[in-house]
Amino acid sequence: MINLITRISVVGIAVITTALVILLSAFNGIESMIEELYSDFDSDITIRSEVGKTFPTDLISLNELRKIDGVLNVSRAIEEVVVIKHEKKWVNAALIGVDSTFLEMSGMNAIDKNGHNTHIVDGQAILEYQGQSFGLIGATLLDKLGGFIPEQSGFERVIIYAPKRDLKVRLGSNPFKTSLLNLSGRIDFNKEVNAENLLVSITVASEMLNYGKDITAIYIDIDPLYNNDEVKAKILEIVGNNFSVKTNFEKNELIFKTSKSEKLIVLIILVFIFILAAFNLVASLTMLFVEKKENVATMIAYGANSQTIFRIFFFEGMLICAKGILGGFAIGYAICMVQIKWSLLTMPNSGEEPFPIHVSGLDGLLILSLVLSLSFLFSFLPVRLLVKRNFGHLKF
Repeated sequence: MINLITRISVVGIAVITTALVILLSAFNGIESMIEELYSDFDSDITIRSEVGKTFPTDLISLNELRKIDGVLNVSRAIEEVVVIKHEKKWVNAALIGVDSTFLEMSGMNAIDKNGHNTHIVDGQAILEYQGQSFGLIGATLLDKLGGFIPEQSGFERVIIYAPKRDLKVRLGSNPFKTSLLNLSGRIDFNKEVNAENLLVSITVASEMLNYGKDITAIYIDIDPLYNNDEVKAKILEIVGNNFSVKTNFEKNELIFKTSKSEKLIVLIILVFIFILAAFNLVASLTMLFVEKKENVATMIAYGANSQTIFRIFFFEGMLICAKGILGGFAIGYAICMVQIKWSLLTMPNSGEEPFPIHVSGLDGLLILSLVLSLSFLFSFLPVRLLVKRNFGHLKF
């Protein structure tokens, strides 16, 4: 009976430790995926005006920004909501006009391990070619319009309805300026970008919206070896208080904080389950103590003190926990490695995209410290109480 309870204790501790390893690795993978999805299209740092929607380009020296250590690329940007028409279908879209450097900043032409373009579903990533302007549209947005990028002609054609700037709307007047735009490619980044964004050159956006030399933002790409917050501080010294400077994490703060909160909640729940599983350890130690009580009395007769008895049962409890912890770590990391190498589990509605797993050494240390601390408590307190109650006349 004791052996059965001991085995249950080992299995229980092993299962919870395995769950901790797998789930924290899965959350790490999800965080990495979210970071990749929202960091590729979104620039590392974005500058916007605090006093209005737009500001003149020459109000901030782009050359000074480029000279800052850690800055790789700078792109001006114009952002506006427009209406797109294709045949008989109409949709709203976020028009974004950028410099050609933005294509490099967003990794638009990045190639994955299978040799496929990471972010271009159809067509190619070009905004201007041989004096002709093109647009890049979100994959879902083009699907809403019922359009596609044909292989032979190489582009789809849509009509853009852009709001006229500084227009006093009168009865019968047209508040929109219409422009014909050829689409060279369909882009795939994340759900929001795919469903909303239309990317054009900043020249086209400025002409459509009659912005002249005004822009709405400046996108900055930072060298991965540099800290974004440190570069942000240097940028603030240049642009002054009339501009807001936000990093990618600050722009998507809610998304990243939600992911970390979910991870923390899961960790707390699993630790609580570990505590419940540890009660099997208490039962195992109690029954072992009761069974060996006569043997303990014999040891006392030969001169053993309560401290010796305490150590025997305490280390027995720690050994039971150690078996479960080691087994749990071995099984947990083995499952993670299998998923990383062979991608047995895929995410639903993702086109067979493997479920992301990222193993972290820091998480391993966190799990180890938590389970060892709880194992210590659930071995120390019950054994001490049993020794005191049964052999309280002996000194520790």
